Amino acid sequence: MSIFSELKRRNVFRVAIAYLALAWLLTEVAGTLFPSFGIPDWGFRFVVLVLVLGFVPTLAFSWAYEITPEGLKREREVQRTESITHVTAKRLDGITIGLLVMALAFVAVDRLWITPRITLPQAGPSVQAEPSQSVEAGTADSGNEQISIAVMPFVNMSDDPDNEYFSDGVSEELLNLLARIPELRVISRSSAFSFKDKAMKISEIALQLDVTHVLEGSVRKAGDRVRITTQLIETGSDKHLWSETYDRTLNDVFAIQDEIASTVVEELKVRLLGMQGVGEKPTSRVVDPVVYDRFLQGRYFINQGSAEGYRKAIEVLNRALEQDPSYAPAWSELHRAYVNQVTNRQLGPEEALPVALEAINRAIELDPEDAVSLSRLGWFKMRFEGDLAAAARYLEQALGLEPGNGIVLANAASLLGTLGRIDQAITLEEWAMQRDPLNPTSSFNLCQAYFVGGRFEDAESMLRKTLQLSPNYLTASALMARVLYNKGEYDAAREYLEKTPQTPLRQLGEAMLHFAYGETAQFDAALDTLIHQNAPMTYPGIAFLYAFKGEYDQAFEWLQRAVGSMGPHVLVNARNAPELEEFRKDPRFDKLLTEYGLSERQLSKIRFQVALPE
Repeated sequence: MSIFSELKRRNVFRVAIAYLALAWLLTEVAGTLFPSFGIPDWGFRFVVLVLVLGFVPTLAFSWAYEITPEGLKREREVQRTESITHVTAKRLDGITIGLLVMALAFVAVDRLWITPRITLPQAGPSVQAEPSQSVEAGTADSGNEQISIAVMPFVNMSDDPDNEYFSDGVSEELLNLLARIPELRVISRSSAFSFKDKAMKISEIALQLDVTHVLEGSVRKAGDRVRITTQLIETGSDKHLWSETYDRTLNDVFAIQDEIASTVVEELKVRLLGMQGVGEKPTSRVVDPVVYDRFLQGRYFINQGSAEGYRKAIEVLNRALEQDPSYAPAWSELHRAYVNQVTNRQLGPEEALPVALEAINRAIELDPEDAVSLSRLGWFKMRFEGDLAAAARYLEQALGLEPGNGIVLANAASLLGTLGRIDQAITLEEWAMQRDPLNPTSSFNLCQAYFVGGRFEDAESMLRKTLQLSPNYLTASALMARVLYNKGEYDAAREYLEKTPQTPLRQLGEAMLHFAYGETAQFDAALDTLIHQNAPMTYPGIAFLYAFKGEYDQAFEWLQRAVGSMGPHVLVNARNAPELEEFRKDPRFDKLLTEYGLSERQLSKIRFQVALPE
């Protein structure tokens, strides 16, 4: 009998197929479930190694032994007339089929419910057809038929100039109501409000914002009376489609806002879409006028972006909540004020973060479908707690509720970058830019995504736009220097660094240039300067420079210090830095990422589905 026939008779081939089916099932289960239980990557590698090492011994065992009615016997001890290998073959076939069915079922469950997937538009008005092209204000595809609108800051016509917070608040509330309508592309507050107090024609504003319609108006507040005048303008023809004046009490301000928003949507749908009725009308919650007034003041102070503004906001929002503890938007803004104090290093994390977390949890408890609050909690979980799976759940829910909201989009893109899904982050940032084209922060976020993705030309182009919008944007100048460094344009990089003040960012860039020019002594001096500052905010930069120089032991030492003082998010910057590609090949880096749940395998198991409207 030939060796092939004997292998077949002894079921060696069937055992091999069954073993491979079992190995496939076990590796799929291990690869999916191990990260969920905190088992590091070496655990998965151990399973694969055991399965590989066990393959040949298993085949040898199936050759040497045979199953008989009396149990397992050596093959040479079994008489051919007593052999039941044909029965064993059928059993092995059944086992193999069962294992394959289980493996396929697990893969299907993994792909549909466990493994993250992202759904982005393939084409359409909301996303650039060619992502490689940089976004410029007013240059969107002329074939874009989606209705777009900018809500301009309403003019304060009150005798008291301090009532400006109220006129700003009314226009911002209208913007938020309209942003809930999927058929509308609504320009974000930061871009629309950039034209405040500027004498410009509507046609010029529309060109820069790339919108088909503008909603403008004025507010006059006196005592408990308010007059709101508003008009909807078609920018292409400069035609007034609708206008109205409302004379009401402050108790009616919510009804006025709802009526304006619903009328605007009705007008746009009837005229441009041929649709009657607006479906579910946007509505705002009715609240005590005094509480609402304090809420608007609090948000106005936060938008000033200053330490004094945050302090005033916390004070006035707490007064609003003392009168009505059930007003969710005030809790959400209180959270924002405390978080901004931490990120701007005006208050310590141990003092502010517990209060901020309590505030946002309270906001969501009171209004579980507030997209902005959900996205803020998602960002908090990502940035301060390192719970990326929870962050993904909250942000996915927020995007499902308001996919066009600028705050939600920004926080979702930030999570995509943390998860290492840079191409998807770029797509989302580009999509967001069309809704906030004149906000330097939005363009800078897109610059960062381009930079991390290695698209240095696009990053440079968008950075020039950012600096055009905000010439004193120091972080943008520092990033421009890094972009130019990576392009090999060292002299140009130095010019941009000279425009920035003496900060750790500038010191980092200067040290890189010293290294590029072969100025070893100057590089070491710059590194020593950072070390002697002995400030936690310099630790990531010190680790970066040691890694950049190739001294990996010191780099890991300082990276551990940075994580201990600032949190695991500093590892994301090291993981995404184009200059540290060689450093990341050191096995210690993957081990460090795994320790904090940031390895590629762990991140790939976090489900985050982003669906944007076509």
